[in-house]
Order: sequence, then C-alpha cells, then structure tokens
Amino acid sequence: MRRLTVLSGPSGVGKSTVVAEIRRAHPEVWLSVSVTTRAPRPGETHGVQYFFVDDAGFDRLVAEGELLEWAEFAGNRYGTPRRPVEDRLARGEPVLLEIDLQGARQVRRSMPAALLVFLAPPSWEELVRRLVGRGTEPPEVIERRLDAARVELAAEKEFDVTLVNTSVQDVCLELLALMAVR
Repeated sequence: MRRLTVLSGPSGVGKSTVVAEIRRAHPEVWLSVSVTTRAPRPGETHGVQYFFVDDAGFDRLVAEGELLEWAEFAGNRYGTPRRPVEDRLARGEPVLLEIDLQGARQVRRSMPAALLVFLAPPSWEELVRRLVGRGTEPPEVIERRLDAARVELAAEKEFDVTLVNTSVQDVCLELLALMAVR
C-alpha cells in the first residue's frame, strides 16, 4: 500500500501551482476532490472541483466518520472524503492531498503513516509580495491571510519534510521523488 502524501503551507506559497504542475506532468497522481458547503462558483461542476453539499449533508459526513479531515474557512466547511483516499492507496496509486494546517493535523491523527510535506516560501518578504501581487483581495483579507501565514509558518516543525518553493519545477521534482513517482 502506498503512503498518503499531504501538501500544506501558508496561503500564497504556491501549493495550487505545484499541484497543477504535478497533475499535468503525472496524471497518475490522484488528487482528492473535497466536499464543501459553499455554493458552486460559475463554471464549477459537482464532483470535479468540489462535491457540493448542504450543512445537513456535511454534518452527516462528519458524524459517520466519512471525512479524513475537515475545516471551516470563511464561513464554509471543506473536507476530504475518506473512502476514495483509502481505496486508491489500497490499489497502490499515489495520492496527494492539498490541505491547510488544521487538516494536516487531523490527517496526522487519523493516518499517522501519511507523509506531511510543508511548502515554505523562500522568505517572508516573498510571501507578502505574492499575496499582495495577486491583486484579487482587499487589504483586510490579505492581512488576515498574513496573520494565518505566521501561525502556519510556526507549525513547520510538525511536518516530516519542508520544501522551499524557489522554483515550481524543482519543488515538483522533489515532491515526486518523495512520493516515489517516476
């Protein structure tokens, strides 16, 4: 059975970019589709970007132990369905989760053999530049993300491995090597 790989790190560090590049180059790496209580955005399809459920449905998944991890963010809940992860691992497929610190901690408790990888920015200044440079969020949201990033960076020692995102290509190669994907 393969080991689950969890990728986490502060907002703006480039997790989504790294995951997209890995999936592009190695479609055999399976990325879990999260469940969320948030409404679909234009262009999002149920079962592709997310599984969209109402609060009662999410409560049921939590109560029945169907989520490997879950968290609340910006008034909505997000979680990783347990069964598809376990099924793919049992088949020997490489499985990657891109989740936040809270979720990574839950996975550590429920699947202690998982490999937790922390994606770190080259520097604090670079992280600030990336978050501000997006230009997609108002200053108060950026400040909240930076506050959260300070907490997340302080938790780096809880992870098995740290990769510094100086180059998406280099990080992808390192992550694939950790996952034993050729």
